Amino acid sequence: MDVAAAALPAFVALWFLSPWPLLGSVQGQFSAGGCTFDDGPGACDYHQDLYDDFEWVHVSAQEPHYLPPEMPQGSYMVVDSSNHDPGEKARLQLPTMKENDTHCIDFSYLLYSQKGLNPGTLNILVRVNKGPLANPIWNVTGFTGRDWLRAELAVSTFWPNEYQVIFEAEVSGGRSGYIAIDDIQVLSYPCDKSPHFLRLGDVEVNAGQNATFQCIATGRDAVHNKLWLQRRNGEDIPVAQTKNINHRRFAASFRLQEVTKTDQDLYRCVTQSERGSGVSNFAQLIVREPPRPIAPPQLLGVGPTYLLIQLNANSIIGDGPIILKEVEYRMTSGSWTETHAVNAPTYKLWHLDPDTEYEIRVLLTRPGEGGTGLPGPPLITRTKCAEPMRTPKTLKIAEIQARRIAVDWESLGYNITRCHTFNVTICYHYFRGHNESRADCLDMDPKAPQHVVNHLPPYTNVSLKMILTNPEGRKESEETIIQTDEDVPGPVPVKSLQGTSFENKIFLNWKEPLEPNGIITQYEVSYSSIRSFDPAVPVAGPPQTVSNLWNSTHHVFMHLHPGTTYQFFIRASTVKGFGPATAINVTTNISAPTLPDYEGVDASLNETATTITVLLRPAQAKGAPISAYQIVVEQLHPHRTKREAGAMECYQVPVTYQNALSGGAPYYFAAELPPGNLPEPAPFTVGDNRTYKGFWNPPLAPRKGYNIYFQAMSSVEKETKTQCVRIATKAAATEEPEVIPDPAKQTDRVVKIAGISAGILVFILLLLVVIVIVKKRHVCWRRHICIRNIRRSYYSYSYYLKLAKKRKDAMGNTRQEMTHMVNAMDRSYADQSTLHAEDPLSLTFMDQHNFSPRLPNDPLVPTAVLVPITGRKSVCHGDNNSFFAISYL
Repeated sequence: MDVAAAALPAFVALWFLSPWPLLGSVQGQFSAGGCTFDDGPGACDYHQDLYDDFEWVHVSAQEPHYLPPEMPQGSYMVVDSSNHDPGEKARLQLPTMKENDTHCIDFSYLLYSQKGLNPGTLNILVRVNKGPLANPIWNVTGFTGRDWLRAELAVSTFWPNEYQVIFEAEVSGGRSGYIAIDDIQVLSYPCDKSPHFLRLGDVEVNAGQNATFQCIATGRDAVHNKLWLQRRNGEDIPVAQTKNINHRRFAASFRLQEVTKTDQDLYRCVTQSERGSGVSNFAQLIVREPPRPIAPPQLLGVGPTYLLIQLNANSIIGDGPIILKEVEYRMTSGSWTETHAVNAPTYKLWHLDPDTEYEIRVLLTRPGEGGTGLPGPPLITRTKCAEPMRTPKTLKIAEIQARRIAVDWESLGYNITRCHTFNVTICYHYFRGHNESRADCLDMDPKAPQHVVNHLPPYTNVSLKMILTNPEGRKESEETIIQTDEDVPGPVPVKSLQGTSFENKIFLNWKEPLEPNGIITQYEVSYSSIRSFDPAVPVAGPPQTVSNLWNSTHHVFMHLHPGTTYQFFIRASTVKGFGPATAINVTTNISAPTLPDYEGVDASLNETATTITVLLRPAQAKGAPISAYQIVVEQLHPHRTKREAGAMECYQVPVTYQNALSGGAPYYFAAELPPGNLPEPAPFTVGDNRTYKGFWNPPLAPRKGYNIYFQAMSSVEKETKTQCVRIATKAAATEEPEVIPDPAKQTDRVVKIAGISAGILVFILLLLVVIVIVKKRHVCWRRHICIRNIRRSYYSYSYYLKLAKKRKDAMGNTRQEMTHMVNAMDRSYADQSTLHAEDPLSLTFMDQHNFSPRLPNDPLVPTAVLVPITGRKSVCHGDNNSFFAISYL
């Protein structure tokens, strides 16, 4: 503010001379962005940097402050270095500006310390387009005194680019003093003490070349200022050369040596003096990479003296455009190189040496110095050879084995091959059965005198020949046919082994090995049992061997155990011996269990009208353990053919008694017994009214005849065998047997009798009521007549009471007799069967059908109750006559 105050008299004098034009001229020269800090930085849209170390402090002229008295008065921004550590920075940001014309930024500053020490450094930074902060374009450090100094910034950044000026205070190691700024002005005319740079243009060079920036500035006495080229993301480059163009313009040159892609960045020119600084716009250094092909040339044709290539230069690494294509080639074993310019996509190299290897590359060039890139990937190829002189001589057989042949040949030199590189190949082919053939060629070492052909099939005619080849042609020897020796045969095909199982024999057939490797002389089959379903069969015996002639490919193995798995090993033989064996496991079928002979033996132990008790004897397992015993009951019909007891078909489908009744089946399963229930002969009662494994054994009908069959069943792995035998026949009864009433029918009969009795008793009751009413109305004129009537009534009451008691006793006896009858029938059924004693599944018919022989309380059964009847007063002594009646409840 002191500078402004000192200039006030001059402005006042000018104002008195010509006030209005001067005031308007001065106001028109100031642009937005300036600030006097009278109202603080916020009023000017200045901001503290959010990422610095501390803040600038605003000093106001209207408020007291802590600064020493020698500091300037007024309003400004200040930094006290003594309150902060060395190296810490505070940044004050001006608003972002976009200028269309030349302008100048003017400001006041001071760096003061009471002891004359260095308070720090004031840096001016310019950020362009919100990019990163580059190095300062102007700075001042050290003690400058108590008075304000002025500096100018000539920023040559124009619209559409934008820039932002930043004041940065950096604390020095002395940590003493103050750094202050004031009166920042953005003037709309050029700076007077700092040069303005003209627009700096972009520079484009090829990688590896030197890049030069030339900065032209306008201003007086600026050629001696400090000049440098500032890189946005890197180090500053010093000036290489300065030159005065005229008294107001000079040029400065900056050179970058052998630039690469890493040097590509934005650069600007900076000049600095004590009075201020000038800064140009950012210009880009563009580094172009000289082009280089990605792929090697492509070989299109080759001859003994030429190579035809395609440049294959469409895909490149680097930058274009391509202005020149060249082909560079040389011998791989030589040191000379030739380069040919090419203006076509293909090129033919002439006058080359035969059978010589060449290395061929492509060079590409772009505009500018150093625009020729590195050679592309090489194409290494060889010219053709001349055709060999003659064919090799006939092969000599050195050794013949079953699977290999060793051959010899003459030494081959250059006078035969006519080429430095050649191949010697042995080719062979042979035919085998089923129209199978194979051909192959094996490369041999030309320097070796002998070669071995391996992996040949035994006992096969093999055709051999030797082929001499080079890139130009080939010569073949005559074929030689050789038969390889015999060998042991291969295994019998697994898929050809087929075993057909029977109960005590196995039929096994097979086919000849796919690789007989000679003449088959015989087949050998060894077999042994490895496991059996029947625990009684021994499986640890020694194997047995059977030999068949070469033309016999099947065999029947007899006297085997049922239900037993046998393992067979079969192998073929030639004169060289036996080949590997092929194994197969075959299991014989299980046999039906063997039941004891019931022919001529009466198995019936006891027979009643509804039951028959038979003796069951355990069966003998054959090939598999017994799974279950079954008792089958077949009803006899007079018109049905009688089944034979001998070779008969067993009952395979289990049918319950209920299903037999509903479906009309002629038989039903009365019981199924576990094999553990019959370890020895035991009796069994057919018709014992119990359930065995879900099969009900109902009482037999007396008027029907039955056949009783006993079945034994063995079942393993989806194979079931059953043996059965008829063990008894129950004939139909010819006389009327003592019929045991059906419990359901007997209950209905009792109910009917009770109903009839109850009706009779109700009728008697009604009759007695009528008599009592008549008697009640009769007048007893004499006492002995009344007494007689009373006695008669008493006798009548006693009579009817006895009668009711007799009726009740009769009904009770009937119930008791029926209960005794049913209980006796259950005891009879229980006593006649012994096999079910330990069977938890056996139930009585009465228990199963929830039948109770006891009658319920029937409302139709009468019960006598004595009821007093009180009548009207009698004429006999005026007493109440009491009569009694029998009431049936």
